[in-house]
Amino acid sequence: MDVLRITTSGSVDDGKSTLIGRLLYDTNSITQDKLEALHNASKRKGLDFTDLSLLTDGLIAEREQGITIDVAHIYFSTPNRKYIIADTPGHFEYTRNMVTGSSTAQVSLILIDARKGIVEQTYRHYYIAQLLRIPHLVVCVNKMDLVDYEQARFDSIVNDFKQLQANSDFQAQTIQFIPISSIYGENLVTNSDKMAWYSGTPLLPYLEQIELDFAAERPARFPVQYVIRPKTEQYHDFRGFAGKVASGEFKIGDEVVSLPSNHKSKIKSIEKFETQLSSAHANDSVVITLEDEIDVSRGNLLVKSSNIPEGLKEIAARVCWMDQQKLTPGKALLIQHGANRVKAKVQSIDFVVEVTTQRILDDKKELGLNDIGKIRIKTAQPIFADAYEQNPANGTFILIDEFTNATVAIGFVSEA
Repeated sequence: MDVLRITTSGSVDDGKSTLIGRLLYDTNSITQDKLEALHNASKRKGLDFTDLSLLTDGLIAEREQGITIDVAHIYFSTPNRKYIIADTPGHFEYTRNMVTGSSTAQVSLILIDARKGIVEQTYRHYYIAQLLRIPHLVVCVNKMDLVDYEQARFDSIVNDFKQLQANSDFQAQTIQFIPISSIYGENLVTNSDKMAWYSGTPLLPYLEQIELDFAAERPARFPVQYVIRPKTEQYHDFRGFAGKVASGEFKIGDEVVSLPSNHKSKIKSIEKFETQLSSAHANDSVVITLEDEIDVSRGNLLVKSSNIPEGLKEIAARVCWMDQQKLTPGKALLIQHGANRVKAKVQSIDFVVEVTTQRILDDKKELGLNDIGKIRIKTAQPIFADAYEQNPANGTFILIDEFTNATVAIGFVSEA
């Protein structure tokens, strides 16, 4: 059964947590004891209904303030597929949480309050969905019950959003607009009689029919996370390389190259626990053995000899800065790409993006907390990364402060 990864975003009090809670309720993913606990918690808050948003607002501060601060991962399933939802914060000051929570998503679900329409945070969330090249976008116009389920209000918001879409640099992204009322479950699982004018698909059936891209056609990349040498009598000569296939496909007999050594060999076996496989695809965690004793160690990258990435010592990248201390040119950091970590230095900051208007600020030469911009980095050793737009699985990295060991940025390799 495949897994669909979804990220939810929206402005404060747009109803993200309630929507997720309703999906869990309608798919029978809440146990009876948890339902009773929710009912009692709602009564303590003085509510005359069960507040399903309490399912996802896990932190005490979130429950007290009625806002989402941390990224919560929620799991549920239907007979057709499994779902993982990253409930990301809506506040500006948690932009870094939005980016990290959305980094593995295949669907971005943006909520808009039908009363307020498109607001500042909508621009920010839409920009992040484009930056991360999330292939599917679902715009849920929520709280339709508070505008008397008027079609004219929904159509107005759709037209406003389409103007944003017209200026997008990622036209391959599919966009679906759905009018909903999450508190009453309207248009979530079945079509609502109160919005008979909407002839489209409700939210859950739409998510059920989305076709997933498993990156099988992308370049084959296998970051080595661990070298297995059992040193037992039974496996005295065994030498395997454990990791997760980042993208593409590997088969027994494929000629591969180990980077950075550039030594070649052929795949002898592909193993998963005690099962022998003929091939491994993106997201498969396996152990690969080779026919020859070549130099391969943790942090190396196995690739097919037919498609070898260029070793980059100068990298242009979009980054989201996640540290209180501002980023300025000349700062020394560690860059971690997969399991490979090397020293790096920021050469320049090309520009900062004003996300709400998507304006490029060429004159701004520093990145503050939650800023997104384009920088150029020089590394001590080459990084074998692909451009993020061509191969997202091998086009991301993080920047680490070498003194505090804190992750200070997430980056996406640009083509130039």
